[in-house]
Parts: sequence; structure tokens; C-alpha cells
Amino acid sequence: MGVEETETLFPSDTKQVAKKLGKERTLACLEKMLECRNFELRAEAAYQQGKVGGFLHLYIGQEAIQTALIGAIGVDHWFIASYRCHALALLLGETPESLMKELYGKADGNTFGRGGSMHMYSKRMLGGFAIVGGQIAIGTGAAFSLKYLNKKGEIAVTFFGDGAMAQGSFHESMNLASLLSVPCMYVLENNKWSMGTPLYRTIANHEHFPRMAAAAYDIKYMRLDGMDLFNCYAGFQEAYSHIQSTGRPILVECMTERFRGHSISDPALYRSKEELKACMERDPILLLKNFAMAQGWLTAEEYKALDKKCRDSILAAVKAAEEDPWPDVASLESGVYAKGDE
Repeated sequence: MGVEETETLFPSDTKQVAKKLGKERTLACLEKMLECRNFELRAEAAYQQGKVGGFLHLYIGQEAIQTALIGAIGVDHWFIASYRCHALALLLGETPESLMKELYGKADGNTFGRGGSMHMYSKRMLGGFAIVGGQIAIGTGAAFSLKYLNKKGEIAVTFFGDGAMAQGSFHESMNLASLLSVPCMYVLENNKWSMGTPLYRTIANHEHFPRMAAAAYDIKYMRLDGMDLFNCYAGFQEAYSHIQSTGRPILVECMTERFRGHSISDPALYRSKEELKACMERDPILLLKNFAMAQGWLTAEEYKALDKKCRDSILAAVKAAEEDPWPDVASLESGVYAKGDE
């Protein structure tokens, strides 16, 4: 199942984009994607072993999008995510140890064991949000604050899935963002299944809906190949330039595939094995690895070493999470109010 061609993809020249990125930055992106992939695989295993509770939504298959975005615009912006938020926290500098400890519900976790899988944060990440579409309004507000405070060069980036397009917060946010001309990049990660229902059954005119919705609110629209790091990198640079030059919001749709179900409890029986196999042939990590090898930037042995480095780092994080203490029940009310324990 390849990228749908019903809408035009943002045009980019892979070799030119790669030349601009260069060998070192390209391989750094590959390493980040491998770190995210290995983290999710170990999180999945820990959940299956009963060591992680609650929900668990994995980013496996979608790594090129957020990796390219951070590479294209940097980290000095506001970022807001859905419940599929582990990779973004990693990319924004949170350590595998703090995030794995959070999944385990341990005292030294990213949110001290209180947030779990769906609510992770960083210095510039306002969190993962469990309410479908809720983060879209938060991102719009963050963008408004940047405009109000005259923070030149900074934008708000809010990620959401295709299922959120039917939510009122999507339309309310797009309407306000356009009316107020706020610097917000809305990133629609379209993996085509919402929770577990194909888009044609949930979104009217689904093939053209994102572009037409953006047009209705007088917002620029772009479509990227979410499995191609280079196309995403070039597209996000263009999207960022649009915001910088106009002060206006933009909707960027990234056509992607998730290689697991909606959450770990979803067996994904709505997709055949043949369909899954076909989409995994466009694994973004595999595509980037093959390109780097074709360019002479990477050998098979070097790739194995890079993957092992990332895997070992995540295994160390798992060990740290298992050894970390549980939160003290006496700290349960800490942080409930803005003034802390006073």
C-alpha cells in the first residue's frame, strides 16, 4: 500500500535534499529513527510482559515525520502531541531512561510516574494528550501566545491523526488560527485507519478533505510522503518558511503507515497481512538506510553497529526502569496546585 496519489505530493529532489543535509546529518537522522524504533519495540515487549500498565500507542512506521521536522526547524518552538508521544519526547532531548521509567510508572519517570505512556513532556513539549483532537486547541493557544508576546522565529507545532479531523476542536482551531493569523503548523499524520476504521467510512470526501478544509479556512495546505525523510525535511522547511514570511498557519498532511494497531490492545484485524507486508516495504528506516548505503555513506556492518548502539541504550533504559523505586504514596498530592507543597 503506497502513498495515495489523489492529491499532489510536495515536490522534492531526494539527491538535492540529501546533499543539503549532508552525510553526518543524514546518519544522525537515521540514528534518531533507530532510537525511536528500538524504544517502541522494548516498550511493546515490556507491556506484553505486564510491566507497563494503561494504554500504549506506538509510533512504529511513522518515525520519519517527527525526525525530519525537528531536523528542519530545530527544537526552539512549542510542540504538542497526541497520546502517541514517546518519539517526540525522545527527539526533543528527553532521555530513554526517564521515558521508560515513566512507562513503568516509576518515581524518576518523565512525570514522576503520574502520566504514563500518553502524557510525556519536555522543556518545549506541552505534553501528549489523551483526548482525541484536544491537543489541536492547545497548539493553537500556544501559537497565539507566541504572537501576543512577539516571539519572532518561534512557532507552535501540533500533531494529530486522521481520526481527529472529525472533531470539533479541529475546525474551531483552524477557524481561530486563520482569523487571528497565528504561527501554527498543524501536522496531520494520516495513517488512514483512525482507531481501526478506514477513512472512507468516517470522513466524507476523505481523499480531499484535508486540503478542502484548509481552503475553507483560508489556510495553506501541503501533502508530504510521511515515509520519506527527505521529502518530509524539504516540506517542513517550506512550511516553516511560509509561517515565517506570512505569520499565517499551515496544514501539513503526512501520508504514513503505522505498523501496529491503534494501541497495543488492537490486533488490527481490519488490515490484511498482505496489506501490512506491502506497506512495511516502505519502512522509513529501510528507505533511509538503503539510500545511505547507495550513496556510500554507510555499510551494512556500520548499520548493524548503529542499530546495536541504539538497542543497547534502550536495554539499559529498561534495566534502569526495572530498578527504579515506585513513587512514595506520601507524594501523591504534590504538584496538584501551582504552588506545589505550600
